[in-house]
Amino acid sequence: MNWKQRQHSFSLADRDRPGPTGLVFDIQRFAVHDGGGIRTLVFLKGCPLRCRWCQNPESMNPAPEIMRIAHTCISCVKCMALCPRQAIRFAANGTVVIDREACDLCGECVATCYAGSMTIVGRYLTPGEVLDEVCRDAKFYTVSGGGVTFSGGEPTLQLDFLRACLREAKARGLHTAIETCGHAPWTSFAGLLGDVDLFLCDIKHMDGARHRELTGVSNERILENIERLSQAGAAVRLRLPLIPGANDSEANVTATARFAAGLPHLRGFDILPYHRLGESKWRQLDRPYPMTGVAPHTRAEVLARAALAGEYVATVGIGG
Repeated sequence: MNWKQRQHSFSLADRDRPGPTGLVFDIQRFAVHDGGGIRTLVFLKGCPLRCRWCQNPESMNPAPEIMRIAHTCISCVKCMALCPRQAIRFAANGTVVIDREACDLCGECVATCYAGSMTIVGRYLTPGEVLDEVCRDAKFYTVSGGGVTFSGGEPTLQLDFLRACLREAKARGLHTAIETCGHAPWTSFAGLLGDVDLFLCDIKHMDGARHRELTGVSNERILENIERLSQAGAAVRLRLPLIPGANDSEANVTATARFAAGLPHLRGFDILPYHRLGESKWRQLDRPYPMTGVAPHTRAEVLARAALAGEYVATVGIGG
C-alpha cells in the first residue's frame, strides 16, 4: 500500500507492527526549498514548541487526530448517527462539534462522510514504506542533487524511527537532511551525525525570554545544539522565520545573522517570510489562530531584512 492509499486507510494497529514504526502526517514530493535540489519531504508528528504562526498545526500533537473542513460539510448528520462513542454532535447553528476527548479515532466518521470533510491526520508507517515512497522520485534526486528531508513538527521526537529512516535512506544512496527546531537533548543530534548530510536549523528569536513568549520554550538549548552541531563538523544551514511584530526587528535580524556568521561550518542563512496558508488548518483542528489579522511583510520589507543579514553572512536566501 503506497502513501496515497494509506492516507485514506487509518488503523491504530499499524503502530504495533514488527520493527520501528513512526507517525507521518504528510509526504510532499518535488520540494525545492528544503535542502538543495528536488526533494521529498517527510513530515513527522509531534513538536515541543507552540509557535503562534505555525503553518503545520497538525504537527504539534504527537498522536493522530481528526481534522474537519467545515465549508465542505453538507450537514447530512450521518457521522453523528454512526459515531460509536457519540463524540460528534450538531450545534444549534448547524455546525459540527467534535468531542476530541471522547473520540477514539475509529474512523467511522471519515469512512461515512459523503463530502470528504473528515480525515484522520497521521499514519503509522515503517521506514521501508517511507523510503519506498521517497524513492519513487530517485531519478530526480540524481539529476538535481536532491534527496529526502525529514521535517515536522520536530523529527527528533520520534528518534528511533527517524534514525531508522535515515539509515535506510543512506543505504539507498540518498542525500539526507532534517529540519529541526533544535529543542532536543544533544544526545539526539549526536546520534544522527553520521546519517544526516545537512541540518536545517530554525532560530525563532535570539532573546531567550521573547523566544519563550513566542514558542513556549527558551532558546538556550537550541542555540547550544546549533553551536555543537557546527563544532562537530556538521553542515548547518540556519533559517529565520520572519514573523511580523514578533522577530522581524533590525536588532533581532542582526543578532541572528551575527550568530550564524560565528558558526564554522555554516552552509547559508535563509529568511522564511511569514504567510497565512496554515490558518485554515487551525480551524480544522478546532483551534483559534493566534495570528488572525496579521498581514505578511511586503517583498520590499523581506528584501531589506535579507540585505541586513547579508552584511554578516555571505550566503542569504529567501524562502529556504
